[in-house]
Amino acid sequence: MRSGQARPLADTMIHFDAYNIRLDTPTSCDKYPAKQHARRVAQKLGASQGLIFLSGQPTINLRDSDQSRPFRQRRYFYYLSGADEADCALTYDIERDLLTLFVPDFDLHRAIWMGPTLSREEAQDRYDVDYVRYHTSLQYELQEWLDDRKQGSELYLIHESEKPNTLPKDLPVNLASLMPAMNAARGIKDEYEIRMIREANRVSGLAHRKILESIKSFSNESQIEGSFLDTCISHGARNQAYQIIAASGPNAAVLHYDRNNESLHKKPLVCLDAGAEWNCYASDVTRTFPLTGEWPSKYVRDIYKLVERMQEETIRLIGKGVRYRSLHDLAHDIAIEGLLALGVLQGAVDEVRDSGASKVFFPHGLGHHVGLEVHDVSEGSIMALGASRRQHWSSDYLSPCTLSAPLLEEGMVVTVEPGLYFSPLALNNARKQPCAKYINFDVAEKYVHIGGVRIEDDILVTATGYENLTTAPKGEEMLAVIRGSA
Repeated sequence: MRSGQARPLADTMIHFDAYNIRLDTPTSCDKYPAKQHARRVAQKLGASQGLIFLSGQPTINLRDSDQSRPFRQRRYFYYLSGADEADCALTYDIERDLLTLFVPDFDLHRAIWMGPTLSREEAQDRYDVDYVRYHTSLQYELQEWLDDRKQGSELYLIHESEKPNTLPKDLPVNLASLMPAMNAARGIKDEYEIRMIREANRVSGLAHRKILESIKSFSNESQIEGSFLDTCISHGARNQAYQIIAASGPNAAVLHYDRNNESLHKKPLVCLDAGAEWNCYASDVTRTFPLTGEWPSKYVRDIYKLVERMQEETIRLIGKGVRYRSLHDLAHDIAIEGLLALGVLQGAVDEVRDSGASKVFFPHGLGHHVGLEVHDVSEGSIMALGASRRQHWSSDYLSPCTLSAPLLEEGMVVTVEPGLYFSPLALNNARKQPCAKYINFDVAEKYVHIGGVRIEDDILVTATGYENLTTAPKGEEMLAVIRGSA
């Protein structure tokens, strides 16, 4: 601390921190590894000095209302703090290896109405940080770092809007490096993160199973959504990783259908894409099932079996060093082979493949990372396109795509979610495209009533292969649960 500078009363209790005197008390808390994450990000930055500054999600009221928006912590902030509390901030001094969490100042009025905010003592015990300060002291802490800053030391921010107003305009701010470094760090999950994703999948599995057990008594998509939420909340997972998709019949051809309000009457199947969140970590699970425990027609059965094969064969090949984009290509090859056998596609295999006709029925990528976001960040998209025979597909699948195709690494958690869809809109558009000659539209129309089939699991890449983290029943087990025989 600079001599002669007074601290505000709210901060007078923490002067001993200046001398690095700290009493550590044992805690039984299984703390989020925030300090480990901070060090990992610094390593990815390649910086030996500098200050990382991140703001958490503030409390924001709805427009024209005194009600606040539902709180959802900013994921970059959570990665370096583990704090799922509003109105917080953090700094990480790279050279000194000091992680500091700033919590809201005590507000009596708020405490009476809403309960007190997190105290310094509670936060110090709960979170894996070196120091906890009240928010009032933030500008003084930043100014102290600035006064002691060495030549070449930068302030690392993710967003320019988060730059503290109290700091000089000419402060060397680095807005380019922190986000890529954090993306790279977040792509590989540590043991704690894997446990959170595993627990999210466990709860999701219970919710999916409950719906299979009850589906015969349901009459509307809304009951499916309601049942899923009920199970998740009852088991401690209050938040969903994404909007529930409970799409019956033709609605299943809409990839992100979320109205969930139509009758199940005479629908051949339901595509349920729903995943719970556990301590801010996502699961992503899709199951497609009939309403009676039996496939209502060969059309429905054949498409399910084909998607099942697409998933099983691609999952089986997952491992460290595997190029995920190659698995996506394999899924298309299996889809082409199967749709040719069913008469939906026609022509020579290579010509059909090169025409891109299969993307009329399988229009999305095979999968993505899962973590603090359901579509989690990483150093590079696993769907990035390498120098392959299908390089011209890059603009037709996922964006962004680059000319490098990354490999799977141990600790990544990725989805494998092949699907086949029979969308009237997609089929009508395909009639105008060069690939139309490879599609038998009369046969394809026979599958439109199905809507679509998607099966999705969350897969952990291990040192020796993979582990499927998803526990929701599928295939024959799924049918047995619906029938009540499992």
